[in-house]
Amino acid sequence: MIAGLRLAVTLLTIVPVGSGRVDRGTARAAMLLAPAVGLVTGGAAALVLLAGDLLELNGLLAAALAVAAGAAATRALHLDGLADLADGLGSGRPAADALAIMKRSDIGPFGVVTLLLTLLVQVTALAAAPHPAAAALVAAVTGRLALPWACRAGVPSARPGGLGSLVAGTVPTRAAVAATAAVLAAAAAAGSASGGLGGALHSAAAVACGTAAALLLLRRAVRRLGGVTGDVLGALVEVAATAALITLASLP
Repeated sequence: MIAGLRLAVTLLTIVPVGSGRVDRGTARAAMLLAPAVGLVTGGAAALVLLAGDLLELNGLLAAALAVAAGAAATRALHLDGLADLADGLGSGRPAADALAIMKRSDIGPFGVVTLLLTLLVQVTALAAAPHPAAAALVAAVTGRLALPWACRAGVPSARPGGLGSLVAGTVPTRAAVAATAAVLAAAAAAGSASGGLGGALHSAAAVACGTAAALLLLRRAVRRLGGVTGDVLGALVEVAATAALITLASLP
């Protein structure tokens, strides 16, 4: 588990802890521990929001800086995956061609539009959330909860090599369910601390909606591409986090 945590932090953040041994067993532990890594990226965003509150910054400006901090904490890795997947799916090409498009270093029009709109929605929803700092944490953890579900048994890799082939199919479904239960309980506790029973229910709803959105995109990606890739995993993180933020901003 320690090796898995180090691998999760190395893969999902800029924190230089090293990965040590890397095999499918370590990859399984890393994907199961991925939601905990959301505390690092979400914590960076939350600290920016708290500092913005102390400095009496405009809410939208503070939210934009918080989203930027979260992106910086991941080297914008997940956003890059989102843009690549949008280009691949939007191309309308067969799976092999779509995967080739996703592997290219440039970003096409589908990727640019998807990236801009996603960031706009994230900033606006975060600024509109009743408790932005708590919302940043819940969204970041929810985003990483998509990873054990995407890497559960029965979900293949779209390519023979790369990150997808390392982590695909490593997580038993019951372990993904257990991780979800743990995240729901933690989110409800955090929501309760900031907003009582209503806050607990809102946070749990955000986790549920974010995970559901990621599963829908996962289904589409697997059908279209034949499995998961590193880009698919990154896109799922961003979609789940964005759906969670929208839920938190929409609920009274």
